[in-house]
Amino acid sequence: MTVAADSATGAASLVQSVDWLAIAPPVTAATVALLVLVADLFVGERHKPLLGYGAVAGLVAALALLVPLRAGDRSTFCLTGGTQACSYTADHFALVIQALVLGGALLTALLSIGDTRKLPAGEFWFLLLASAAGAALLPAARDLATLVVALEVASLPAFALVGIKRGDRRSSEAALKFFLSSVVATAVMLLGVSFVYATTGTLHLTEIAARLDEVPGRFDTLAQAGVALTLVGFAFKTAAAPFHFWVPDTYVGAPLPIAAYLSVVGKAVGFSGLILVTVIGFPSYADVWGPALAVLAALTMTVGNVAALRQTATRARSAVRLLAWSSVGQAGYLLVPIAAAAYSSDAQIGSTVAYALMYAVVNLGAFAVAALVARTHPGNRLSDYRGLYATRPLAALALGFFLLCLAGLPPGIIGLFAKVTVFSAAVDAGLGWLAVVMAVNVMIALYYYLQWTAALFRSREAAAGGEAPTQQKHRVPAPLTTAIALTAVTGIALSGAPQLVLRFAAVNLF
Repeated sequence: MTVAADSATGAASLVQSVDWLAIAPPVTAATVALLVLVADLFVGERHKPLLGYGAVAGLVAALALLVPLRAGDRSTFCLTGGTQACSYTADHFALVIQALVLGGALLTALLSIGDTRKLPAGEFWFLLLASAAGAALLPAARDLATLVVALEVASLPAFALVGIKRGDRRSSEAALKFFLSSVVATAVMLLGVSFVYATTGTLHLTEIAARLDEVPGRFDTLAQAGVALTLVGFAFKTAAAPFHFWVPDTYVGAPLPIAAYLSVVGKAVGFSGLILVTVIGFPSYADVWGPALAVLAALTMTVGNVAALRQTATRARSAVRLLAWSSVGQAGYLLVPIAAAAYSSDAQIGSTVAYALMYAVVNLGAFAVAALVARTHPGNRLSDYRGLYATRPLAALALGFFLLCLAGLPPGIIGLFAKVTVFSAAVDAGLGWLAVVMAVNVMIALYYYLQWTAALFRSREAAAGGEAPTQQKHRVPAPLTTAIALTAVTGIALSGAPQLVLRFAAVNLF
């Protein structure tokens, strides 16, 4: 009788309670994704647009559920053996990244409404919401198994979204390149994770950090290899050079809203995973990942900005290609504070998150204006933007503001202050050479950002070849206008109080 009672007590101790409020944001996105997919079976073609508005409502609800969690003190799916290790933690870092990815998915949904007429609506909205659910799960993951699952849940629907334009050869090629590169990245990362597990015997990040301090000498090489391979896997996800080759063709072949989604949400997923494994899981091996990330940052920003500089105005889809290469360059800036954390403290991570928030707002805004121009100029060449102010002054002013934010010039003060935080992180960590490389790249980027901005206000008669491009005015969907307005208002508000970025960068999010 006593043995049976003890067995019952032991079994009960293994039962974990679930904090449903903590996991509500990703669960809400996933639930709405399933509801949209089922509803698609019963909704007629005439009412398919309602699915898009349902997806928007679901993402708004997921964002609203972050408000009760703002204290950042909830964890769930924890070990019951007396340790404090948990698989899901809704701390301040997780909540900020969840707000970023769900907000990015919401703006992507607004861009997509009205542009999905030739796409399978049910599948499109299901895939977008499913990917957003995985993206919202990842920053809260605190063990390698949950981290990998969340990463794949965010990535797998994205492959299908890139290639969802049926019969489009460019879209199919883009999806194939994206899929193959991501599969290789996942395979390499899983090999690294297996090495880390072999040397530590655990998958929880906090436990890994403690046990890597005591790795026997004969396993030290295996542990270092595991750390390096895990970083290589995330380097693919963040589009860090030389693992960036899939970016331009994928952005060009994907529907424009999905290119915007990948440039912001996809990047946020990769960087949040990279931050978690380096700062929380592998602090003992900072001497391995710190120099590696510093070199990757310098290489990535240089490759991205030089390639963006080489885009010609008359090439088809050159505007999207420039934004794609620009996103690679911006990824290099985002890597700088993570590398700096290896040399100073975890507080440097705040600079990466602050920069990511600025970048998300203005880059989504730039893609929103590109989607507007693409309605009359499907080629989306840089030359198509010449004289945009004459026909769509508000759109031209908004795009000019977004480009100046990315360049870090007034009136885009928020971009300048975000860059200052990244510079400060590099200098404070003693990475003066990396700060110099970044300064050179900022000057390179100024040229192509200012060139595009100036073209918006030039006379249309000055177009290449002496032929003025035709700018036809027609009705713009309200959701697209809303997306442009939201990003512009947010960017202007942040530029009005740029010191918020400096304060945010100084906060320790863990």
